[in-house]
Amino acid sequence: MAATRTLHAEVCIVGGGPAGLMLGYLLARIGIDVLVLEKHDDFLRDFRGDTVHPSTLELLGDLGLREEFLTLPHSEVRSLDVVVNGIRVKAMDFSQLPPPNDFLAFMPQWDFLDFLAGHAARLPSFRLRRGAAATGVRRAGSAVTGVTAVDAEGELQIVARLTVAADGRASTVRAATGLEPREFGVGVDVLWFDLPKPPAVVRPTLAYLDRGVSVVTIDRGDRLQTGCIIAKGRFDEIRAEGLGAFKESLARAAKPLAPVVDALDDWESVKLLSVRLSRLETWHRPGLLCIGDAAHAMSPAFGVGVEYAIQDAVATANRLAEPLLLRAIGGPGSALGVTPRDLAAIQRRRLPAVKAMQAIQLQLHRAIARPLDRPLLSNPPTAVQRAALNLIVPAVRGAGPRVIGHGLRPERIDEVIARSR
Repeated sequence: MAATRTLHAEVCIVGGGPAGLMLGYLLARIGIDVLVLEKHDDFLRDFRGDTVHPSTLELLGDLGLREEFLTLPHSEVRSLDVVVNGIRVKAMDFSQLPPPNDFLAFMPQWDFLDFLAGHAARLPSFRLRRGAAATGVRRAGSAVTGVTAVDAEGELQIVARLTVAADGRASTVRAATGLEPREFGVGVDVLWFDLPKPPAVVRPTLAYLDRGVSVVTIDRGDRLQTGCIIAKGRFDEIRAEGLGAFKESLARAAKPLAPVVDALDDWESVKLLSVRLSRLETWHRPGLLCIGDAAHAMSPAFGVGVEYAIQDAVATANRLAEPLLLRAIGGPGSALGVTPRDLAAIQRRRLPAVKAMQAIQLQLHRAIARPLDRPLLSNPPTAVQRAALNLIVPAVRGAGPRVIGHGLRPERIDEVIARSR
């Protein structure tokens, strides 16, 4: 049996997703010794968040990476409509935002992660260890001093002054420290599948709503990634009704998909995403910080999970840059390093925005999950419905691009980090 190996790092980040890689890259830019553990050998996971918001484009611009990033294959969307019972309503217009970041970019998440990992790999203080899964934490009294892990060669001990759990909503590190997230009841799940593009051009659409059926589409270049929002726990019932009935409901709700729904020829092509919405009340322990989905699982609504994870990483790097640098150079106050006060400050900064967005998501899911025995809108709308649209739509159209595009507490990268190479 292979002997346990020991690795050392100033900061060990568990999880090579958007939060983990962005934080690792930012800290390595200022010379902090960072080790990122990613349990998979690559980033190829389907049906992961692939919306790159204007706020993220702005952050990439701070780092001098935006133009190179946009040379990667992607699609750009400046407005999103909602189609309710066949009536198209222009819901969000991102072109209202200041240029040049006045659009949503859609890119497979694995391309985004490969891009970040590639740039981080050029930095001498950054290490990414793929195929290494965390199994627990190391402790010295009440403090976390690193993690235990396993890879293809056997067991690992990672000794670190700071451990960051960025390993998702089922975080191993979080569970090992006894931190338990508060779960919020979400009444919906999502069925994800791919469809070929219809012969006619499909306009960018946030959602198609028809009575109890809600459909979203994401342009993947040669295909449409399609999601059908269903009441939680209803998948078995939908399967029992038959694939034909499911395809009919898709074609009725999202009429542009009618010519291509027959390409869905078996249930094996349909993947169930169980939607969860949760958050920690406390994100930290001595020597440990949780960020991204490990701290707060967002629902797929508005695609903000990646945006908020990256903003967590930026807020963390901004706050910890000074204490980590002081320790690295042995300057005044270097003996302290990162303190519980620093970690608590990161939570205080990020938690209010997370709470507010999750409240918005919960309200949306409750509205969608409510069974309807009649259309949301008449076709044509009644006078009362038109009046309601005239009140609601301009308000959403005005605030939505800012709230969704930049988040409720946008982050910008500190100049010390942005100017470092």
